[in-house]
Amino acid sequence: MQTAHLFPGQGSQCVGMGQALAQEFPSARAAFTEADDILRFRLSELCFQGPLETLTETRNAQPAILAASIAALRAWQTAHPAAPAADYVAGHSLGEYSALVAAGALSFADAVRLTRVRGELMARAGQARPGSMAAVLKLADEQVAAICAQAAAEANDVVQVANYNSPGQVVISGAPAGVAAATALAKAAGGRVIPLAVSVAAHSALMASAAQEFAAAVAATPFVAPVAPVIGNVRAAPLETAEAIREELVTQLTAPVRWTASIVRMADAGVVRFIEIGPGNVLTGLVKRIVASAETANIAVPTDIRGA
Repeated sequence: MQTAHLFPGQGSQCVGMGQALAQEFPSARAAFTEADDILRFRLSELCFQGPLETLTETRNAQPAILAASIAALRAWQTAHPAAPAADYVAGHSLGEYSALVAAGALSFADAVRLTRVRGELMARAGQARPGSMAAVLKLADEQVAAICAQAAAEANDVVQVANYNSPGQVVISGAPAGVAAATALAKAAGGRVIPLAVSVAAHSALMASAAQEFAAAVAATPFVAPVAPVIGNVRAAPLETAEAIREELVTQLTAPVRWTASIVRMADAGVVRFIEIGPGNVLTGLVKRIVASAETANIAVPTDIRGA
């Protein structure tokens, strides 16, 4: 039975994440200690104790979710040393960094540095040009993409699909005027729209300045070919070389996350079991909507590990 390991993205953060794992598993505790040392502040304390407002800041949330995810992975590997390696790995947006670490393509230390820089650059881009995001439900992917194109033309501003999360759940992103125009069109088409509490228009053209600066950090970071196929967000296809990974990580900032296609790609390749590793269970819910027959599991706390 083929298995995929999935890693969550931003929005999955919560106060207390990883604390129980760090208390029970030295390997998990070491991940947080390493992140603390690299960033030169107590990221672990922020994860374990909050406050939530500070943890949720983009520059903090990104390395924090990475650290919590890798702590969970290491704890699981410690508890199950004979378990076979994943046949595929994938991560949702930020989660792609955890996936690359899991696949041996990127060191954890470099991933901590990159996610901190990524968060800082995205926050700066959001301050320079604030944006908004919204979840569109009940409409087909093609409908939402067409609505965004129409809205962008009518509002003369940016709005595009940010995440193809699952059938009937698409996130749009862009300038407030563009998102407002797309919202009106989506509702008129019979969709339901839920505004998201963000000021950063992730995976949109408003992140172009961040992508341009981030490219230098990515170029200076060593990558190697992954030991397991990493299904990238941008093309929903395996990232097989260091060059492909670098291109993915830069392009990803302004391109949509093709999560539905990524899960279908793995299911079509024979993956039956999808294990979400890290805080929350958002990806598990999306998988069940994409492939109803899939087996799923979560690894976020010690009881999950003992039952996996």
